[in-house]
Order: sequence, then structure tokens, then C-alpha cells
Amino acid sequence: MSRRREPVPVALVSRYFEAFLELLVAERGVSANTLLAYRRDLLDVATFLAGPGDGAAQGVLDGASTEDLRRYLKHLDAQGMSAGTAARRLSALRQFYRFLYADGLRGDDPTSILESPRQGRPLPKIISEADVASLLEVAEKGNGAEGLRLCAMVELCYATGMRVSELVGLPLAAVQRDPEFLIVRGKGNKERMVPLSEPARDAVRNYLVVRDGFMPEGATSAHLFPGRGGKHLSRQRFFQMLKDLARRAGLDPRKVSPHVLRHAFATHLLHHDADLRSVQQMLGHADISTTQIYTHVLDERMRRLVADHHPLARAQVN
Repeated sequence: MSRRREPVPVALVSRYFEAFLELLVAERGVSANTLLAYRRDLLDVATFLAGPGDGAAQGVLDGASTEDLRRYLKHLDAQGMSAGTAARRLSALRQFYRFLYADGLRGDDPTSILESPRQGRPLPKIISEADVASLLEVAEKGNGAEGLRLCAMVELCYATGMRVSELVGLPLAAVQRDPEFLIVRGKGNKERMVPLSEPARDAVRNYLVVRDGFMPEGATSAHLFPGRGGKHLSRQRFFQMLKDLARRAGLDPRKVSPHVLRHAFATHLLHHDADLRSVQQMLGHADISTTQIYTHVLDERMRRLVADHHPLARAQVN
């Protein structure tokens, strides 16, 4: 078994490492979690290129060649890393070297001729309309303020397709006038408008009656779903609440998450003949090709439907 290499100090990764990370925040508005992922990925590459020992020179990545990076990708494959994760690492490298090249800090881009690891496009995990109805039914029967809050969060998540970070970060001002449309601030600080269903509006109205009870007496919060210390409810807490709700609804908690509800929102809309462009806008996808993955989910369902129920298909099997 190969000995695990100690990561090189962040200061040695590149002379321009922090400048690159600052650019991601300033120009692309990446989240703190995304920034942390870039930092980890580039640190891993630098650690591999520095090799064993403590003698890593400053700017490990700055002078890396195409062959150096190709060796790193082969190393990931030998370690059994998934093609998706390796592709993400390569994407971080591409953006880093494009930054160096664009700013004249390097005369070439060593990633320009590297091929991305081949990966199949996984279909998003979804749950049926009946399963969503079960979740909402059990949430509505929840006791007291906790039940009203959970019902509002699930209704909003499914009615709008919001990302979990967008949901928990909603400002109170977004719903105070009982809006028919919700303004959602998404990735890159971009805003989009999503219509609110009547059940979702009802759930929010009911929750607002008890909302102040989730804060210490006399405290205030600008967040629709306040958490501890003046912050909003955490993503992890909502994740836990949803898992518990799935258990109470008789569903497999491993198959239910905020992102699964987002997938269900898109897939169920398309199943009921919504147009792809509208779904793209409501999801906040920059590229419609990202949204098209949901049409593949429906195609796969139709293929299974024919294979399982068409008389000629059954005859071939028999």
C-alpha cells in the first residue's frame, strides 16, 4: 500500500493561488462551499506534483506541464477515483491555467490538449408524485409550530424547485406581502422569478403565524426560516428534518433529499407538458442543456413502461 502523502502548504501551491480564488468570488460569485472545493482540488494536484518529502518549491502548479497533469489524471484512475470526480479536478485545473494565461502570468495553457475523463451522464434521482403527496400529507399533520415550518419548507421546495441553500436563505421580506411570485437569488447572485402555488402560499401564511416562536424572546431575524445566533436554519438541519419526514411517510429516507425534491419539481412539470425553457428559467440553469437531462428521465420511464406493459414486448420476453 502506498504511503499517503502529506499535503503541501497552501502557500506553496502557486504564487497566484489566492488571487485566483479571489477572482472566483469577485467575478463569478461562487459560494463558500464551491471555493473550498477549488482549494481542495488544487491542493491535491500540487501535493501529487510535489512528490514525497518536505522540499516542495513555491509555486508547485505554476510551471506544471501537460505531461505532469496527464500523470496526475492517470494517478487518479489508478486510485479508483470516479470519472466524475476526476473531471471536476480537471475542470478546476482548466480554470486555474486559463486565469494564468489570460493575465499573462504564463505563456501557455497546459490543460488545452488534455481530454476529460469519459463519464456517463447519470440521470437525476426523483420520487413519484404520489410519494411527494405522502410527504406533504404527513408534514401537514405535524404537531405545532415544527409541523407548520416543515410543511412550509417542503411546499416551497417542491413548488419552486429551489436549491436547498436558496430555500433556507430566503429573506422574510420575500413573502411578507403574500406574493404570487417569489424572487429567488441563486448562483452568481443572479435573481429569478418563480410562481408560487396556492398550497405553498397557504403553507407559508400558516407558518408566519408561529415563525417568531423559533427565535429567542425579543430577537429579530431577516430570514424567513431563522436559526441559531441570528443565522438562518442550516441546510444540514433541513436535510435531517426531511429524512425524518420520509420515515414517517413510509418512504426510504435514503431516496429523499432537498435536491431530490428539486429534481421532482422539474420532472413532474415536464411530465405535465411544461415547456423546457420555462423549467430552465425557474431552476436557474444557465444552459438549457443542463435542464434537458430531465427529458432523459421521462424517456427512460417511457421505455420501461413499454417494456413492462406492451403486449408485444411481453411476448418477446416469454
